[in-house]
Amino acid sequence: MILTILKKDLKLFFSDKKGVLLTFLLPIILISLFAFAFGGIGGSSESKPIDLLVVDNDKSKISQEIVTKLDSLSSIHIIATELEKGEGLVKKGKYVAVLIFDKGFQDAISSDDELPIELKYDAAKEMEMGMLQSVLIQELMSTIGKTQVKSSINSYLDTNFSGISPEMKDKIIADVDSGEAKEIKTDLKMTAMVNEDKKDTNLGLIQAVAGTAIMMLLFSITAIGAGLLDEKEAGTLKRLLYAPIKPTAILFGKMGTALVLSILQLVVMFVFAWLAFGLPIFKDIISLIVLIIAIAFAVSSFGIFLVSIAKTRQQLQGLSTIIIMLMSAIGGSMIPLFIMPAIMQKIAVISVNYWGIQGFYDLFWRDLPLIDILPRIAVLLGIGLVMTLISIRLFKKNIVTVS
Repeated sequence: MILTILKKDLKLFFSDKKGVLLTFLLPIILISLFAFAFGGIGGSSESKPIDLLVVDNDKSKISQEIVTKLDSLSSIHIIATELEKGEGLVKKGKYVAVLIFDKGFQDAISSDDELPIELKYDAAKEMEMGMLQSVLIQELMSTIGKTQVKSSINSYLDTNFSGISPEMKDKIIADVDSGEAKEIKTDLKMTAMVNEDKKDTNLGLIQAVAGTAIMMLLFSITAIGAGLLDEKEAGTLKRLLYAPIKPTAILFGKMGTALVLSILQLVVMFVFAWLAFGLPIFKDIISLIVLIIAIAFAVSSFGIFLVSIAKTRQQLQGLSTIIIMLMSAIGGSMIPLFIMPAIMQKIAVISVNYWGIQGFYDLFWRDLPLIDILPRIAVLLGIGLVMTLISIRLFKKNIVTVS
């Protein structure tokens, strides 16, 4: 009897192709994603160089030599820029950091004065900043230390042994450089490109709220859209199609419902985050409202798209789970984007989650005005528009014609 029941249940299970696909395919996809993100699978053994902005206001021989030395490193790619532009790019999250050589750097090398050099960085890019620090500080300080020793010895020899040959001078510098220069340490001033009033804002809180809100919203909207398939199976949709209304009106009605509920769900989530964890949602309320509406439009359109490509509720459940989990994983909801390898960070741009999360980072962490967040909002609205147009075509093909 037990064996009979076992055979029956296994037969029923494997007869549901969508269920079998979901059971085995989803874990394989997630394992692959986590392996790429955490295990370094699929990438080359050499990591991509980190782009570092450099502002050389000193424009001296020594500062140029140091910049050239840093640019020769395989782990760093130097990009020359101006101070105001460089600070703006870092603050907007375009680059990890900007290294600034102020005027008087070369003169300070040969003295005991504090070196006018500063590294301004984006604290939101934790992984890149950690990698940059481990390489930059060691190489930069070593180069500066050797330059200091060389400058001091040159000055000493020129003052006290003016007749010494250049060959002997180079030999003395080389001998000292191999020993003492390695012990010299120089402090590098580091400044986060964050306003003082931002110290109370938790970076992890922004990631948790934004990432979770968008991922759960995708699931909620898909469940709402599934009601359309229930109406189709119950025959309600067929009766609606006999009424004097256009088929697209039915689709837009469902989408309107999804849009309103998406906005309400996001508002409730952020109000909760404000009450429970102190997320400063009223700092720029206009930008927050516009961003919420854009995300809600993109998500509701995507939810209707998923409903339009599925012919039954069972198909929708399988497809939506795989697609939403995949989008959330690569988009930064499940895995913070800054710990992913470069290739996955590039792929992340295809996900609604990515644009929404980055928009919230710009708003809550970087304090960017609405004008600077508009490009991300435009992408979200573009995604929503494209999904809507595709959904109209698929709705007529998969839902209306077979009802």
